[in-house]
Amino acid sequence: MKKLLFLILFCGSWLQAQLSQQFKSHWFDGRAEISSYELTQSRYGEQRQGKAVLIFVTEDFLKEAQVKANQKSKTTIPVLKSNRTKSYWTGIYPYSIMSSSFNSLRTKHPLIKGVASIQEWCGQSYLQLNATKEGFSYTSHSYFEGEADQQLTLEMAITEDDLWNLLRFDPQQLPVGEYKLYPSLERVRLNHIEMKTEDVIGELKPDEYVLKTPATGRELRIQFDPAFPYTIEGWTEKFTDKGDDFTSTAKRIHTERRQYWAENNTRFKSLRAPFKLDQE
Repeated sequence: MKKLLFLILFCGSWLQAQLSQQFKSHWFDGRAEISSYELTQSRYGEQRQGKAVLIFVTEDFLKEAQVKANQKSKTTIPVLKSNRTKSYWTGIYPYSIMSSSFNSLRTKHPLIKGVASIQEWCGQSYLQLNATKEGFSYTSHSYFEGEADQQLTLEMAITEDDLWNLLRFDPQQLPVGEYKLYPSLERVRLNHIEMKTEDVIGELKPDEYVLKTPATGRELRIQFDPAFPYTIEGWTEKFTDKGDDFTSTAKRIHTERRQYWAENNTRFKSLRAPFKLDQE
């Protein structure tokens, strides 16, 4: 009953929310926001140095097919998309992770679609979450025994992948207090956990959102600029693995707004320099 009440209140506030002229002028200017981060990622009991990139952009989306539209039409809806990448090395071999979230600017559903893929030398994994009238359709493909080729129907609830986009709309839209949350697709696969809701506690501070999971002791802190457009300055994740405490962090290096999809010629390579993505 509490979850139903939360969803009603949350979805109601979503429907009532109006996009400000400030939001429209910034996010519908035909460019994407690209931010690079210095990453320290805990993996296999050790901290690894790497890089992370967050890309936020609005685009036209086919609601039924849930893919990017080639052109705007009566069947498309505007979405805010985030692409979040991480790259780091574990000993001799690298990890490459990408998560994407698509949040509608019109519908009451916070998340329309979420995907994540993980590549490393042991193999590949791909997960996808699609919003439907019945809830979420969840698909998982993995090279690990017991995780391959899963297809599930899940109840609708907020997801951890939602939070990054909700923050960019307006930090005041982030859920606070006790609520149920689906873990991020990245965390589901890396930690080999079941895709089910967790009881969490959200706390909103002037420049930080804190997410705590009492059952596991995990804590995620997302730091952001309190002024529009609420640029994400970094994040800190604390968790316990096999009795040891670990911390992963990210700190922003550089941010630009660019039409990166039109800058794929070799002559644009110098544009990478300020992001420091090629530095060890």
